[in-house]
Amino acid sequence: MNKTELISIAAERTGLTKKDTERVINAALEAVTQAMASDDKVQLSGFGTFDVKAREARIGRNPHTKEAINIPATKVPVFKPSKALRDLIGK
Repeated sequence: MNKTELISIAAERTGLTKKDTERVINAALEAVTQAMASDDKVQLSGFGTFDVKAREARIGRNPHTKEAINIPATKVPVFKPSKALRDLIGK
């Protein structure tokens, strides 16, 4: 499913226009994005948690030359599904 399909399904289920639904979805995604950019955790009950994890710097290898390369520390977004979502998908 892509964003356009999500908007269409949400518009059908809510009775809102596609334009209004798109505004709502965009606002929600922006809020989640801004929270994560501020290192905040976003918890949606029954769905899951969006969080930011720090990866430490490490030494990697170039697979072609076997040369060691430095991989800098970085932050990465992560999603942890709720137990309800895991149970639903696991069936």
